Amino acid sequence: MKVVIVGGGAGGISTASNIRKLNKEIEITVITRDDKVAYSPCAIPYVLSGTIKSFDDIVMRTPEDYKNKNIDVIVEAEVTAVDADKKTLTYEKGGKEISMDWDKLVLATGGNPFVPPMQGVDLEGVFRIRNINDGIKVKEAMKEAESAIVTGAGLIGIEIAYALKKQGLKVILSEMLPQIVPRSLDKDMSDILVKYLEQEGIQVVLGKPITKLIGDGKVEKACFGDEEIYDADMVIMATGVRAELELAQMAGCEIGRWAIMVNDRMETSVEDVYALGDCVESKDLILGSNTISQLGTTAVRQSKTLARTICDKKSKFNPVLNSMVSKVGKLEFGAVGYTTSFAQQNRIRPVVQKVEALTRARYYPNAKPMDIKVICDGNGTIIGCQIIAEERVAERIDTMTLAITEGLTCFDLSNMEFAYAPPVSMVTDPLILAVEEVSKKFN
Repeated sequence: MKVVIVGGGAGGISTASNIRKLNKEIEITVITRDDKVAYSPCAIPYVLSGTIKSFDDIVMRTPEDYKNKNIDVIVEAEVTAVDADKKTLTYEKGGKEISMDWDKLVLATGGNPFVPPMQGVDLEGVFRIRNINDGIKVKEAMKEAESAIVTGAGLIGIEIAYALKKQGLKVILSEMLPQIVPRSLDKDMSDILVKYLEQEGIQVVLGKPITKLIGDGKVEKACFGDEEIYDADMVIMATGVRAELELAQMAGCEIGRWAIMVNDRMETSVEDVYALGDCVESKDLILGSNTISQLGTTAVRQSKTLARTICDKKSKFNPVLNSMVSKVGKLEFGAVGYTTSFAQQNRIRPVVQKVEALTRARYYPNAKPMDIKVICDGNGTIIGCQIIAEERVAERIDTMTLAITEGLTCFDLSNMEFAYAPPVSMVTDPLILAVEEVSKKFN
C-alpha cells in the first residue's frame, strides 16, 4: 500500500511517523512546500524574543532522519493537482512537473494567513508569520527597525508583540475587537493581560482596525480609521489563518462552513482520502456542532487516529474543547471550553464566578496571585474555565479539561481530592475555591 501525505506540518509528519510505528511495510511519502519539516511554529515568537537562541533549535528532525525510517520526504514541492478517481496527483519541484499515484491520500494542507483587504499590505516590511522562513525574515527586519505594529491579538500576535518589545522596539498591538484573545478569554480576564502588556511597555489599541498602510515602497505608517496614524517600520499581520481547501475541492471532498468535513476516523467524503489539522472541522464536545480547532495539539491527536484508521485498527478522534495555554513574559494564561459570551451566543444561560487565589500557601515565599473564572450551565455542569497567573496555569487547565470532558458539575469537583504541599498550592486548591463559589449560586 502506498500512502501519500500532502503537508509536512504537525499533522502530516506525525501521521507519517505514527503509520510507520504501526506498520513497517507501507510505502509513505510526504510532500511539503517548506524546506524544513518537524519544527514547531509555536516556538517562532520565542526565537524572535531571544529566549530560544536559533531557529535551528526548533527543528527536531530532517528529511534524512525520516529516510532512515523508510519515510520519503519531498521538500520545496507544490502539489498542483489531485485526481481522486484515478488516484493520482501532480507536484512541481525545481521547475518540473511530476506525477505520482497513491492508494491512500492524506490532506494535511493546513491554513493560509488571513490578510484583511486594505491598502498597503504588499509593501516591504509587512509580514505574515506561518513558517520558519517567515520568522527569519522578521528577525532580519528587526535589526533595522525602531517601531512595529502587530495587528491581531490572538495568541501568536501577543507572543510576537512581546518578543519585539523585548528586543527593544516600540510596539503597538492592535485588535479590531474590543478585547484581546476573544475566542478564549472573557473581557474581564483579558483586561488583566492588557494591563500586564501595558506595564511591559506595549501600547494596546482595541476596537480599531487598521484601515490602510502607508509608505513609499516600504511601510512607514499605519492608519486606524480616518484620524489616528502611527509610525511603523514593520507590521506583522497576525490576523489568523483560513483552511487551505484547494486540493480537497479538486478531490471532491465535502467542505463545511470553514474547512474539510471529516468523520471521527478522519475520513473525508471521498473514499481513501483523509484529512487532518488546520484544514478540517472537528466536533465541539459541549454542543456537538462543528467547529475548528487549529492547534498543534489537535493535529497531533488526529494523526494518531488517522494512522490507526489507515492501518485498519480501531480508533476515533474525540470532540474538542480547544484548551490552550500561553506565556508572555512572567504571565501565564490559559482557557478551556466556552467563554461567557460564547455560551450566551449559543443560548446557554451561563452561571459564572471569578475568584482570586494564590499559587502557593499564603505564608510560603513567592506565592503569586491567581485569577480563575469558572463557567457553568444552568444545571451546574462545568463548560468553561479561564486562569491567569505567573505559574502553574497549564496543569489546572488540564484538570478542567478532564472535568468538562467527563461532564462534571461544580458540585462534583468541589468534593474531589486534590494533592497539597505549601510550595505548590493552597491547602484548598484555587480550582476548588472557584467551584465552591459558583456552587453557591445554585439552590
